[in-house]
Amino acid sequence: MPGTNLGGLKFNGSNIMRLTRFTDYSLRVLIYLGQNSDSRVTIHQISEAYDISKNHLMKVVSNLTRSKFVAAQRGPGGGIQLNRPAEEINLSEVISVTEKHLKELDAAGTYSAGQLNADSRLSAFLQHALQAYLETLGCFTLADVLTPQAEAHKLLGLSEEAA
Repeated sequence: MPGTNLGGLKFNGSNIMRLTRFTDYSLRVLIYLGQNSDSRVTIHQISEAYDISKNHLMKVVSNLTRSKFVAAQRGPGGGIQLNRPAEEINLSEVISVTEKHLKELDAAGTYSAGQLNADSRLSAFLQHALQAYLETLGCFTLADVLTPQAEAHKLLGLSEEAA
């Protein structure tokens, strides 16, 4: 089915649930800031830690600042830091603001009874899977990523006493 477009879901060898490098970098920035929450950090520090281009990181940080995940201060003593506690930064929300194509896909899933062919059914199934993917990520926060035990407990459905 190369080059096929089913209701906004493109099939050309790429996986629609694959996250972009922009999202990867965004999550890394948030993780770095969460691990260094006692002070502001610079883009240079993050660039060195992850070996990511400063130019890429400037775009990422600009988007995270616009989206109110990060607070930035220019000048001497400036830098960036989380704009809210890690417990309040939902992974689904971060991915929604970094993966613009997911919003387009989410809006493209309605079909009338006359359009129920194999392509539209497959598209509806994929829409359902995408929704489940985002809902699952909605159960986790940046704090869960920063605290490995809490994440494992949530994933496995264990109580804190089980550790």
